[in-house]
Amino acid sequence: MVREIITYPNKLLKQPSKDVTRFDAELHTLLDDMYETMLAKNGIGLAAIQVAVPLNALIINLPNEDDKQVKEDLVEVINPKILEMDGTTVYTEGCLSVPEYYEDVQRAEWIKVSYLDRHGNEIIKEYDGLMAIAFQHECDHLKGELFIEKLSYLKRKKFEKEWKKRLKNKK
Repeated sequence: MVREIITYPNKLLKQPSKDVTRFDAELHTLLDDMYETMLAKNGIGLAAIQVAVPLNALIINLPNEDDKQVKEDLVEVINPKILEMDGTTVYTEGCLSVPEYYEDVQRAEWIKVSYLDRHGNEIIKEYDGLMAIAFQHECDHLKGELFIEKLSYLKRKKFEKEWKKRLKNKK
């Protein structure tokens, strides 16, 4: 089922998420719904809080060489922890909760992470490139942070001005 994605400035997006403690059918339904929602909105990642569920759960599905997202490449992440990070890279990010806005964000180039899968099994992985960027972006959501908070003061002020104007024009 495709769920509604909450958008900035919804206060729920600022709420830190809580660890998942039950790996049951309800969690599996949430993950499946998140996948359908992410694909329907043309995203590559989605945190549970973006569909108004404050749990430490996120998904990432990067396009393959043919620029297609296939379910076999889906990474489901529960209760993630970034164990190590190294290097810096800048990437133009966007967010389903801040639609149609893109800006350069600096992040770690390489990360080592641990997380649980949908059945509660621990996984330890190392990521770089777009996967590392997406992982950090989605983990920020779980802490109640948006990528726009990483912008410089001037870029943030410009964003706020443009965003208020956009919201006003939608009414």
